[in-house]
Amino acid sequence: QVQVVESGGGLVQPGGSLTLSCAASGSFFRINAMGWYRQPPGNQRELVSTVTRGGGTMYNDSVKGRFTISIDNAKNTVYLQMNSLEPEDTAVYYCQVDLVSICGGNRIYWGQGTQVTVSS
Repeated sequence: QVQVVESGGGLVQPGGSLTLSCAASGSFFRINAMGWYRQPPGNQRELVSTVTRGGGTMYNDSVKGRFTISIDNAKNTVYLQMNSLEPEDTAVYYCQVDLVSICGGNRIYWGQGTQVTVSS
């Protein structure tokens, strides 16, 4: 069993900052990559940012220069530092974990989601 638990969402004013955290735990061989997706109200889920075990990162153009993703391999935890938040960043943020299972196959796991609301 693998558990993926997010934390750090909340209400913030425009221009403010939040840091999201996501920790994976349970039985698995190795994490390949972790990432964040978001689903704004009435819209489809979209990729925000990903980071590989080796530290390679990618960002959605809409968050480049404002968001920073990082990974702590020892803690199986990914962080998303979000600065200069805009109302358009309001969404449920989901953590995705790409890992190698105990059996050797690749698996994708999702967290339950954490709400981020940017409003004055």
